[in-house]
Amino acid sequence: MTDLSRRRLIVTGLTAAAGVSALGVAARLAEKYGLVPPDHGGLYGPGETLTYASLSLLTKHSLAREFPRSNISERPLANEVAPFSEEFKRHQSAGFADWRLSVDGMVDRPTSFSVADLKSYPAQNQITEMVCEEGWSYIAEWNGVPLSHILHLVGTHPQAKYVVYYSIEPDWWESMDMADATHPQTFLTYGMNGDDLGVGNGGPLRVRLPRQLGYKSVKFLTRLTVTDNLKKFGKGLGSVSPEEGYAWYAGV
Repeated sequence: MTDLSRRRLIVTGLTAAAGVSALGVAARLAEKYGLVPPDHGGLYGPGETLTYASLSLLTKHSLAREFPRSNISERPLANEVAPFSEEFKRHQSAGFADWRLSVDGMVDRPTSFSVADLKSYPAQNQITEMVCEEGWSYIAEWNGVPLSHILHLVGTHPQAKYVVYYSIEPDWWESMDMADATHPQTFLTYGMNGDDLGVGNGGPLRVRLPRQLGYKSVKFLTRLTVTDNLKKFGKGLGSVSPEEGYAWYAGV
């Protein structure tokens, strides 16, 4: 049996289980194949599991839609954020010259990168749509370095399953599985529409995760932690989003 046929068989089993009002059976099947999201508990847990497992299998190698330059939005929305911390303001006043991204956890070479370091690596770009859970969206060209390149540089351990990532702003963190972390469109973004990434859009550095809703693309990025277990982070739900009522997996 080919890998694709096997995935289709698993998805068929998950869907059939759900179709007979047996989400619990679907959840157990997803667990067998290691496709249970960290926020799988509670009333909506089986549904979250079914969504994550099915989409993970069906879209494992898919790409977010990329657009021609003519589709770039005239005014990309810079949505509101909480008042900046004093630490952020100090970095901003210094032109972010001392901004650092630390990478730790299950890696061979824990490393700290400056924005200049990241810009020294082969740059890539994508013209993709930012989609917000609140209903708005815009299309922009994002410039940066693939997260997979940084994970290769630091030597990610083979048993790693997730990357947890943090903003400089308090209590703002998310995580993604290794499939998304190593996906070619997952960027550490420092540029937008041919210029440096503005503060309003997350500069000097943000995650760009175009296959998920906008809240997964954390702004003002300062730290990555590679891990095999999300239970020790926050409330054990995988990120701050499910702690506030959103889903950990936000595929679009």
